Amino acid sequence: MVKLSFPRVLRLLAPTQFSLVFQNPSRAGTPEVTILARKNSNTHPRLGLTVAKKQIKRAHERNRVKRIVRESFRLIQHDLPAVDFVVIVKKPAEKLSNDELRVILDKLWRRHRRLAQNA
Repeated sequence: MVKLSFPRVLRLLAPTQFSLVFQNPSRAGTPEVTILARKNSNTHPRLGLTVAKKQIKRAHERNRVKRIVRESFRLIQHDLPAVDFVVIVKKPAEKLSNDELRVILDKLWRRHRRLAQNA
C-alpha cells in the first residue's frame, strides 16, 4: 500500500538544501507559481516552499497557499522523480481559489515529470 504522508524526510529544511536547487534548476511556471527542480541523491522527491510576505501580505492567505501546495505534493509524491522541488508563490496566487490553485499545481507537477523523463 502506498503511504500518502508528508514526513520530515520529504521536506527541504536547511538553507543549503534550498540554495542547491537555486543553482541551475529546471523550471516550470505560471504567472502565479513557479516550481524549480534539481535532481537529488535520494530515492524520493523533496519539497521546499517560499511564500514571501512581500508577495502575499496576509498570514492566513500565505498559510492557505502553503497548505494547498503541501497537499498537492503529498498526493502526487509517488509519481514524481527523485528531485528536490522549490515552489515559489507569486502575488497573483493570492486571488486564486483553492481549486484553481490545485489545477495549476497539477499542471506544473505533470510538466516536471515530463522534463525528468526527457532528461
